[in-house]
Amino acid sequence: MDFSFSEEQQLLKDSLQRYLEREYSFEARRKRIKAGTGLSAEVWRALADMGVLGLPFAAEYGGFAGSGVDSMLVMEAFGRSLVVEPYLATVLLCGGLIDQAGSSTQKAYWLPRIAAGNAIMAFAHGETDARHDWCYVSTRAERKGSGFVLRGRKAVVLHGGQAQHLLVSARSEGEPSSATGVSLFIVDAGSAGVQRRDYATIDGLRAAEIDFANVEIDATALVGEYAGAASTIDSVLDRANAALCAEALGALGALYDLTLAYLKTRQQFGVPIGTFQVLQHRMVDVLIHLEQARSLAYHAAFYAHASDTALRRRAVSAAKVQVGDAARFISQQAIQLHGGIGMTEELSVGHYVKRLTMINATFGNIDTHLERFAALA
Repeated sequence: MDFSFSEEQQLLKDSLQRYLEREYSFEARRKRIKAGTGLSAEVWRALADMGVLGLPFAAEYGGFAGSGVDSMLVMEAFGRSLVVEPYLATVLLCGGLIDQAGSSTQKAYWLPRIAAGNAIMAFAHGETDARHDWCYVSTRAERKGSGFVLRGRKAVVLHGGQAQHLLVSARSEGEPSSATGVSLFIVDAGSAGVQRRDYATIDGLRAAEIDFANVEIDATALVGEYAGAASTIDSVLDRANAALCAEALGALGALYDLTLAYLKTRQQFGVPIGTFQVLQHRMVDVLIHLEQARSLAYHAAFYAHASDTALRRRAVSAAKVQVGDAARFISQQAIQLHGGIGMTEELSVGHYVKRLTMINATFGNIDTHLERFAALA
């Protein structure tokens, strides 16, 4: 497989990295997190102006018809800078679902707004009893006249408190764990009956618990086929997992660079501790884990849009397992080699570790994807 990037992809990668290095320093990020807004309007506008928000969408919707590899480059850069803006929630999840399942009218209305940075959306799908079962949906959507009524609760909705609109999965038919019978609806976050509890997660991002108490919506809110959204959700979550692996790759690369630089400057017995052979061996192990994770993350990005469902699932689950294992190992090594300062708030190392921990737990952890890969093998 050819892992080299095209000229356009390299330009995208370089320009985005330059912007983040200039405008998204560690201290600037800490100030944004402390503000509690969940995103910076200035950064979001800049990402829109660079074309990053519209990257996955067709040109007719203000995008560039980007591939999974293009999204990987963006997410890897975000991971290196620990970006907290809702790119995953708004662009890859909600934008991806509308792009795949939405009507031509819905695409023409929502995708250009997302690409221009004028729409913040969140995918309300996870529930407290679901664990990592993507099919589990107990929130109900019942017909009422020409529209629907939503009842239920969604948990850990990424950027749910900042979203202007929610893309909600609700069961139209069958039992909560049934693999079919799920529909998607676009709901105004300010609708009567929608109650949100916004909170910070350990990695500096925002999430929300959302209750839907007899929320009435009209028929135009339905996205895609009634009771037929399960396969679309499965496909988009696989793409999101591939993107998360790329984000983790950026964070792991930053951890490696930070730790290597520390070993070259921290002195003990009058010499840099990086001259100690045992620490050199540990850094070699870190590099091996990093490169193994990189190979499978690239593999997942390449097959994230594959029409072969089994091939896509195997590639994504293999990457999630390998990246999760590398994240755990490299995080432990980075903290130990930095000594007592490794987990202080003032040092970025601990913030990378927290983000990697959350990535591992998002949309299926190592055990979940290992089981899925084994079932597909």
